[in-house]
Amino acid sequence: MRKIKILFFIGNLCYGGKERRLIELIAGLKNKSNVDILLVLAFNQIDYEYFFDIGIKFISIDKKPKSKSIKVFFQLNKIVREYKPNLIHTWGSMQTFYMIPIALMNQINLINSQITDAPPHIKKLSYKNFLNKINFRFSDINLSNSYAGLKAYGVSTSNKSRVIHNGFDFKRISNLTKPIDVRNHFQIKTKYVIGMVASFSEKKDYTTYIDSAISILSIRNDVTFLCVGAGNDKPFIRKIPETFRNKIKFLSRQEKVESIMRICDIGVLTSNPITHGEGISNAIMEFMALSKPVIASDNGGTSEIIKTNVTGFIIPNRSKQKLEEKVLVLLNNSDKRKEMGNAGIERIKNKFNIGNMVNSFLELYNHLST
Repeated sequence: MRKIKILFFIGNLCYGGKERRLIELIAGLKNKSNVDILLVLAFNQIDYEYFFDIGIKFISIDKKPKSKSIKVFFQLNKIVREYKPNLIHTWGSMQTFYMIPIALMNQINLINSQITDAPPHIKKLSYKNFLNKINFRFSDINLSNSYAGLKAYGVSTSNKSRVIHNGFDFKRISNLTKPIDVRNHFQIKTKYVIGMVASFSEKKDYTTYIDSAISILSIRNDVTFLCVGAGNDKPFIRKIPETFRNKIKFLSRQEKVESIMRICDIGVLTSNPITHGEGISNAIMEFMALSKPVIASDNGGTSEIIKTNVTGFIIPNRSKQKLEEKVLVLLNNSDKRKEMGNAGIERIKNKFNIGNMVNSFLELYNHLST
């Protein structure tokens, strides 16, 4: 079987959904005898330590942040000419833009994976949209992790567009911290735990989540709400009444987040519909893989992973009332929680597993390299 040489190009490997997805794809491809990989990073930042265990070749070109230097183009062209890949696979809008002329000059097929979200509004007369139009026009394949993403960027009807959903690697939850140790560490003493894992940014809607938590805690005292994510959480902490501060906990970003998610009875994700549309949320996928029912706002590609009333509930955006209602339904019905949690893990195993994801990419690579 002929070996396929693939050059991946991404900004960096900082903590993020796109970055983790690429690492897990590379790890899966590493085991394929007919694939050779070179990873190129624009910036030398690698937050995922386990990346080094994979043992693949990588180069950092140490591009300066926001730099548009022509020097980058010549560096990349030299790398491509020396490596001679069959395919170039980019993971970002600027990475794609830099690689377009190089792919054309060297007659190499270019796969563009810049679509990882489903923005509700895209300004037509903007630099970003101008860049998008060029990238989508000259890439051989425009790849998204959700159908909602293709639609949001206006390329859903193009014959160059494809969707490959995220895949979950169950090895990630094979050696978690014991629940009792997690509870003790974070001083969680209530019977029930509810968690939202998301950054404190304009993309997420912590306001609805926290307002609902305050309302629920005013009528019952057997539940703790966790807020897990990087960013400025201080404005939200200040709005918590003193009496509830031990039951609405802000944990910042956590490396062992799956161990925290495992102690939750319910997972929640509320997004900001004005500024952001989800692709396929890793947090939702992780909660489901841990057999947790998930309540999420109707945003972007969320309906592609959650089957409402089966694996959880999809609620209207910014609906504090609906979030409270569905949380209470699940808190008051252990059978429903278990039923939805079991349906969730089965959905991940069948539709969103890492094997399916890697094989779908490999099929695409084989098709384009023949």
